[in-house]
Formats: sequence, structure tokens, C-alpha cells
Amino acid sequence: MKPIAQIKAPINFEMELFEKKFLLSMSSKVALLNRITHYVVNRKGKQMRPMFVFLVSKMVSDGEVNDRTYRGASVIELIHTATLVHDDVVDDSNRRRGFFSINALWKNKIAVLVGDYLLSKGLLLSIDNNDFDLLKIISVAVREMSEGELLQIEKARKLDITEEVYYEIIRQKTATLIAACCSLGAASVKPDSEHVERMRKFGELIGMAFQIKDDLFDYGEEKIGKPTGIDIKEQKMTLPLIYALNNSSEKDKRWLINSVKNHNKDRKRVKEVIQFVKDAGGLSYAENKMKSFQQEAFDLIQYYPDSPYKASLELMMTYVIDRKK
Repeated sequence: MKPIAQIKAPINFEMELFEKKFLLSMSSKVALLNRITHYVVNRKGKQMRPMFVFLVSKMVSDGEVNDRTYRGASVIELIHTATLVHDDVVDDSNRRRGFFSINALWKNKIAVLVGDYLLSKGLLLSIDNNDFDLLKIISVAVREMSEGELLQIEKARKLDITEEVYYEIIRQKTATLIAACCSLGAASVKPDSEHVERMRKFGELIGMAFQIKDDLFDYGEEKIGKPTGIDIKEQKMTLPLIYALNNSSEKDKRWLINSVKNHNKDRKRVKEVIQFVKDAGGLSYAENKMKSFQQEAFDLIQYYPDSPYKASLELMMTYVIDRKK
């Protein structure tokens, strides 16, 4: 059995019902919108975020889910999809998960409006059902994701990023949404309990490990759907590169910064940077950090008794850092 199918096994019923509810939550009176949202739903990814919502809610409540859990999972998926649609416009990207992106098929203006529509549907789903605690969790995540993106853009201009600032960027950009999934799962069944904050922290730690794994792909040989060296070409300061910069001579540091700033489109130079980072121990340093975030998350979840849901979350933690793409 593939890892994702294994992880999903204890919540197969919930995930099938969720897909029906999710499609309904997207519906509109505008035919064009329905055509586009249908296209989005049929090209869904692994759906890890709703899986986190259901697994956490069942783990903290001895297998219980309710309507709030389904709404929480739908809100997260609506907001996540909205951010992906907007990201493709910002990055001028024509592909998403191997298919044409919305902006490639329907142009930027429509893609931005569709992203806005999905965002508003997510917020209204919470408001119409008085899920104000869930709405607060997701609104904080959206604010932090925007701040993280802007902080990364600001730092990429100067390349003056420290390890602490890097952690803050990935916490906001990536980890905050997984943290929101896990705290939503807990809040849907155990509102105002200590589980909500514990699960938020758990999701944040997994998100940190997940993003460092993504950064490591940039230096790997595996075919992962994105060319290696792309972060360097985009002047993104990732953990392996930051470590190499902090642990090299002034001369090497100048060469590295000059390479990333002024020669990031030169294939040969990018290859040299990748080799330099590897030789400087940047990859093993980042791998160790990734594993330490994973271990912290693992320790947090030991508070709960053994169950199929806890076992799936542990599998998910392993999958996050063992995945090949």
C-alpha cells in the first residue's frame, strides 16, 4: 500500500464525504465559476491538509468528528486553493501539479477573481455557521502567509538573511497553514481546550520539517517535478545555503553572494554553488534540523493514547521527510 493510502485508511469514509461537501461549498450561480472550480476539484493533490484536520480531530476525541470538522476541512481547502491560484499569478506559472494553471487557461484577471471568490466562500462558510473560533484560526494563518511571502521578497533583495529570519519565513509561509489544519481539527471537537494549542504547535513543527525537505530537493538528483537549482535561480535563501554562507571565508562568501545575485541564470555557476553548499556541509546540517523538528512533533503527540489516527499521524511525519517529491 502506498504511504498516502496507508495514512488515509482510518479516515477513508470522512474523506469521501468531505469531497462531496467540498464541491458543494464551492458552488455558484455563475456558470464560468462552476466550470473553473470543477476543473480545480478534478485536479486535486494529495489533500494532506484535510487529512490533518480529520486525523487530529479523531485522535483527540476518541474517533469523533462532527459538522464543524467537515466545515473546518472545507475552509482550509478553500483558502489553500485560493492561495495556490494567486501564487500561480504572482509567479507567472503556467503549470500546477502537471496540469495547466487557471491563469494559463483563463488569464490572470479571472484567476485573481477566482482566488478572491474561493477566499470569500471559505470565510462565509465559517461566518454563516457561527464558527468564529475556526474563522480566527484560519484568518491568522492567511495573515501570516502573506507576511512570510513579503518578508522573503524583502530579504531576497539584500540576501542578508540569518537562520532565525529563515525559520520565521518558513514558519509563516508554510508551517502556519499546517498548524491551522491541526488546531482546526482539535477545535472542531474540543473547542477552548488545551488540545487546540498543542495541536497547533504539532502542525507548525511538521510544517517546518516539510519546508526544509522542500529546500533540500533543490540540491538533489531526484526527478521531483521541479528542476534542481530553482531556488538559487529565484534568489531564495534556503537553510543549506545560509549554513554554507555562515561557515565560509570572506572570499567564498563574496563569491557565493555574487553568484546568487548576478549569475543565478548561469547553469554552470548554479551547479558550482550547489556543489559548494554540499561540500560545506549545508545539506547534512539542514537534514539534522529537519529531523529535530520532526522529533519534537513526535514527542508532542505521545501525550495521546495509541489509536489508528495517531499511527497515521506518525506515518505522516515519516512521509513528510522521506517523500521523493
